[in-house]
Amino acid sequence: MRLFTALWPPAPVVAALRAALAQRPWPPGGGWRPVPPENWHVTLCFHGEDDPARLAGALDTALAGAAAPRLRLAGTGRFPGVLWAGVQPAGALAGLAARAGAGPAGFRAHLTLARRSRTAERAAPPGERTDPDPAPGPWWTPAEALLVRSDPAHGAPAGGDPAGAPVYRVVHRVPLGR
Repeated sequence: MRLFTALWPPAPVVAALRAALAQRPWPPGGGWRPVPPENWHVTLCFHGEDDPARLAGALDTALAGAAAPRLRLAGTGRFPGVLWAGVQPAGALAGLAARAGAGPAGFRAHLTLARRSRTAERAAPPGERTDPDPAPGPWWTPAEALLVRSDPAHGAPAGGDPAGAPVYRVVHRVPLGR
């Protein structure tokens, strides 16, 4: 089963980001598929195929006593095929992500807003600007880190349907210190 550890923003943060996106052309054109707001999260570590019970125990140990950072969503950016909202302060999650199992080299705190197929990404004109660039949102402090199972969209093949959103199921919660 595919697993990842993440922080889920609270409802006021999601509402503020939705309102900010509504002020701009959204969803963007050019083959972008918005991620449903109920799936918005900040990934600390993607674990891939693993045993949830083993990972739950490892996360309980690794995150014991970890302080919850004060965060907000601000700015946007792009990875190939991904449009995202940034997380401030940028370095606030690096230590927490490392404790959750992420390697230090590839971690970039972000919340995925939309995805684009590889075909549409290759066909994008150079310099294309699709970033919605919302204003910074409200500050929040996560109460817990979640171990989440990612399943393909209903009726999608095992590899997932690029048009469908995956289904996320929380399999374990680890409280964070205040």
